[in-house]
Amino acid sequence: MTTPLRTAIVYDFDGTLAPHNLPEHSFLPAVGVSDTAAFWTKVRQEARAQDGCEILAYMHLMLEAAKAHNVPVTREMLQQHGHDIPLFAGVDTWFEEIDEYGRGKNLAIEHYVVSSGILEIIEGCSIYHRFRKVFASAYAYDDDGHAKWPASAINYTNKTQFLFRINKGIENVWDNSAINSWMPHEDRRIPFERMLFLGDGDTDIPSMKMVRQKGGQAVAVFDPVLFEQRKSQGRLEKLIAEDRVDYVAAADYTSDSLLRVVARGILGRMAAN
Repeated sequence: MTTPLRTAIVYDFDGTLAPHNLPEHSFLPAVGVSDTAAFWTKVRQEARAQDGCEILAYMHLMLEAAKAHNVPVTREMLQQHGHDIPLFAGVDTWFEEIDEYGRGKNLAIEHYVVSSGILEIIEGCSIYHRFRKVFASAYAYDDDGHAKWPASAINYTNKTQFLFRINKGIENVWDNSAINSWMPHEDRRIPFERMLFLGDGDTDIPSMKMVRQKGGQAVAVFDPVLFEQRKSQGRLEKLIAEDRVDYVAAADYTSDSLLRVVARGILGRMAAN
């Protein structure tokens, strides 16, 4: 039997594997933020006022809100807020079953996250161990273990560099020399042609576009509840009209869902090619 072909499924997290933005579930309420819509409005205002990055702004305002309520922010505290994060239907069985399907097609599937969400909260989620590597926004900590500033902030466009890190097999954030060094196609750990990207929002558009341009596939998933409330149709129509994605499906990861059918079809085509 030939050696299994290394293949990557790359996920956004907030809104893709779990509904909403992760801090909304328990972190923001724990630091006195009851109106999450107002919090995100303040984030946008802060970024505009400082001519800065919205990801850095929201990470800063999370710490400010915690400080105002005398709540210490540590890695362990953030991980605790990840423990009870709800996941979309079927996510808990998705990884094992999709890996088994891949093995049947002679594909060795690896799972990655590239997200603007908070790494430490994702670390606390029940599915964290399913990922080979999670690239996400993270804090730096002082000698007492308290978060002091953002160590990394993954935004709209710099998400694409982490796809190259996956492509080249670079599993850290800090090594800029390796990511910028030329590497022959045949030496790259996972070719883009065997990369599937799943995302839900505007922050994923550059990644979706780049993966597709390099021969991979992109699927836009949507929260079924928001779709029922007619809150996502316009964005989905735009993604399709602007040729950003290959497929669109509800964030339903259960065995008989459209998303399972689409993912298996894509993986089958990768194996055949």
